[in-house]
Amino acid sequence: MKIVFDCRYTRIGRHDGISRYTAGLVTALAELHPVTMLISDERQLELLPDLPWQLASSPTSPLELFVARQVNQLKPDVVFTPMQTMGTFGRKYPLALTVHDLIYYSNPTPPREFAWPLRALWRLYHLAWWPQRLLLNRADAVVTVSHTTEALVAEHHLTSKPVVVVSNAADVLDAESLPTGASGGPVARSSAKSLVYMGSFMPYKNVETLVRALPLLEGYELHLMSSVRDDDRARLQALAPDARLIFHDGASDAEYLAALDHATALVTASLEEGFGIPLVESMGRGTPVVVSDIAVFREIGADAGLYFDAKNPAALAAAVRRLEDPQEWLSRSLASRRQAKKFSWAASATALLALLEGLAGSPARR
Repeated sequence: MKIVFDCRYTRIGRHDGISRYTAGLVTALAELHPVTMLISDERQLELLPDLPWQLASSPTSPLELFVARQVNQLKPDVVFTPMQTMGTFGRKYPLALTVHDLIYYSNPTPPREFAWPLRALWRLYHLAWWPQRLLLNRADAVVTVSHTTEALVAEHHLTSKPVVVVSNAADVLDAESLPTGASGGPVARSSAKSLVYMGSFMPYKNVETLVRALPLLEGYELHLMSSVRDDDRARLQALAPDARLIFHDGASDAEYLAALDHATALVTASLEEGFGIPLVESMGRGTPVVVSDIAVFREIGADAGLYFDAKNPAALAAAVRRLEDPQEWLSRSLASRRQAKKFSWAASATALLALLEGLAGSPARR
């Protein structure tokens, strides 16, 4: 069976969410079965495993409509893409595509890095469900990254094709570098008074609630790890002028993990998500998570997490204060490590391979 894995959404220089999903999943899948990567720029190979690869046109090129003709030449038995927008005109192979979330239907602000024509098309696309149905039903199967998104796909009747969950995960964390006490267990950081936020500053991320909660938490500081625009920085600082906001403006992986390892908790007040990789990253380090009470965070954090009303800064502050009890912090830390182990690229690759084998072995799907 020849598997072609669409890696053309891999970033150059540094991963974003889709790029990290691509790299983590193709690496783990290749340990189970030979894989050929499809790329659009050789510089993408810096963030991908050492596997066979082929060049194709960029997924943002007008040629994307006809990219299947390029892929046909590779004679794949099955193709997987980590997005739902891969062109399919003339394809001669089974195809599984991915829908990560449905955030932009309820939060229509497009990504800020898009040029204005693409931003306009983005808004038009999310005005109705039928374009999404059209995209998903072109494939032979649909992958989602969480059971929450799977349920939303079913609720809105977005596809008649099989839907399979292939979870997101965190990259391998060096367990030997985790802080431990004399007994080998986690070190309580109930008095650290340090909170970490990893994520963008898009409206649906609702970072404002985190900032408004900080004046209610005497002595606490909030580390905002991602790159931030000057206007976002100024706006957030104006919400709580006396709050200790530490903008890392694009922390390295090492800086991010160091911040987690010295934090009381990771916090996020997102209104909607498709998954939530920072939760798994934090829990894997033994750092508890204090997060908004939305379905996907309940799915990921389970009993290890602490949850609050996303629009209520006082509720967030109350949840953080619970972790000031050393026994509460230690209990949440241990539960977090156990919960994080449920999400791995190896398990996700196993689920994906089973799907691809089924598609490749079913001539009727071609």
